[in-house]
Formats: sequence, C-alpha cells, structure tokens
Amino acid sequence: MVFGRGTPGARVMILEDAPGRAEDMEGLPFAGPAGQLLDKMCAAIGLHWREEVYTASVIPWRPPQDREASAAELAMMQPFLRRHITLAAPEVVICMGNISCQAILGKGGLSKLRGAWQEGFALPVLPMVHPQGLLRQPLRKKQAWHDLLMLKAWLHTQTGGGKR
Repeated sequence: MVFGRGTPGARVMILEDAPGRAEDMEGLPFAGPAGQLLDKMCAAIGLHWREEVYTASVIPWRPPQDREASAAELAMMQPFLRRHITLAAPEVVICMGNISCQAILGKGGLSKLRGAWQEGFALPVLPMVHPQGLLRQPLRKKQAWHDLLMLKAWLHTQTGGGKR
C-alpha cells in the first residue's frame, strides 16, 4: 500500500497514477530515480519538498503486471481520493500522468491537457508528465520545465511573492 508522503497542509499536492515497482518496494509515492528527479524539479523552482509538497498515488496499490488502473478501480477510489485531497488541504494539485488526470479531471490525454491550468475537485490543477516518463523520453523535459515555471508563477501570484 502506497498512501502519501509529506506534510498535510502543504501548498502543493502531487498525484501520480499508481505505484510502480520502486514505490511498491519503499511504500512511498515517487520513489527511486523518478522520485530523485521530482526532488530536483521541485528544487529548480524553489519549492521546498518537505514543507510545501505532499505526494500521493491515485490508486494506492500496484496493479498486477503494472497495468493501468481500470475505470472501475478509479470509480471505486474516487470518494477516497476526494477525502485524501480534502485532508491534505493543498492550494493546488499537480496531476502527473494520464490516469491521475482521468481521476481528478474526468478526462485523459495528457499530451493535450498539459501546459494549461484546469480545475478539479474545486482546486486549480496542472497536468504534467510524470518524472518516470521524462526518464524514458528526455526530450519532454522542455515541456516539464515550461509546466514547472507555470507552477512557480502561480505560487508566486498566490502569495504576493512570499510564502504563506
């Protein structure tokens, strides 16, 4: 079971689709090389991981054969996900991956969704490529950097340039 990591009340909640092997082994979202890259991504925009970021998985278990979560599994987890987000109390949600976009926004197609703000569960949502995807397709890092700068600008405007 992979639930969450970070401090509830953090400004940013980052959701991934479902745990992979590294997350399953450590019991933490965004573990292994993808987690290390996410740490660097947050640091690059001045986002303090332990204080300002809370991470979780849309589906808290690793699906058999690393398949994508089914529509039935997403529907089953919807009330739990809503409650998890309510308890974590973020200002903004980052959906890293297509399944997390489907769970929060009710629509997929990450390539079309990323790069623009959305709304889900009455919160601003920014779809982004998962760090694991960036490790597989390094040419997408330019897109990720653009999205990170959008997040940085949003956080800056929400605090008038300072921390909350």
